[in-house]
Amino acid sequence: MRVMSQSDMACVMLAELEDTDGGEPTGIVPRQVVVKHTADNTACIEGRMLQKLGTLSPIRYPGVLYGDDHLLVMEYIKADGQAGSSGAQDLAQKLAAQHDITQPDVGLEFDTLIGGLHQPNPPCANWLEFFRDQRLLFMAQCASDSGKLPSHLRQRIDKLSARLGDFIAPDVKPSLLHGDLWGGNILYHQGKLAGLIDPALYFGDAEIELAFGTLFGDLNRDFFDVYSEYRPLHPEFFTTRRDLYNLYPLLVHVRLFGGSYVQAVERNLAQLGF
Repeated sequence: MRVMSQSDMACVMLAELEDTDGGEPTGIVPRQVVVKHTADNTACIEGRMLQKLGTLSPIRYPGVLYGDDHLLVMEYIKADGQAGSSGAQDLAQKLAAQHDITQPDVGLEFDTLIGGLHQPNPPCANWLEFFRDQRLLFMAQCASDSGKLPSHLRQRIDKLSARLGDFIAPDVKPSLLHGDLWGGNILYHQGKLAGLIDPALYFGDAEIELAFGTLFGDLNRDFFDVYSEYRPLHPEFFTTRRDLYNLYPLLVHVRLFGGSYVQAVERNLAQLGF
């Protein structure tokens, strides 16, 4: 193997892999792959997420070539980063199709990860309860335990959690979510969506995915114009629920980094009247 590029989390390698063509070995083929090595079992969890998404989603995710508790070898997806309006529109159409994939309960049959943090996914018939207990309050507790979330903000989150019925509809249909949809995990190539990487998989309200996509400005008007043709959005998404749902990724960032994300949590709570 030859290392072609490297980051703190993964490296791209040129590897010589045995080509089986679905049967007996037919030869050795040079191939670019992405390799992740972890001290804990996060490589195994990411591999399970990618395999499930590869089975269910119309969007391309890196195929898993090898995986164990500490090592994950994945397909390399070629991307030049060139999106433009056509790339945003392609993402919108394909993400809407992924969000149409559903199941009876929110959650998942196994826990996953977001930003390397534990993400609990106990199956639940009620989205409001799941979001309250497994997203909002769970991550608020993690951020509080780390000393990065001030107690007065935790108290305001607790008050909000008791009033979620004012914001969340009772009949949310679970959607298949990437779960960590920001620009760094969206791959574009020649004006088209090439694929998505680094998921935080579960089934939940599609609006939480869309909200996260606006947090850093990665989902724009070109995206929403097309997405809403396939899955119309309620006006309350933009006026209130976007701020509500973005509390979860903001709390993840508070737990990881603290700093200005604490003020962002405070602003969103104030926007919601808490």
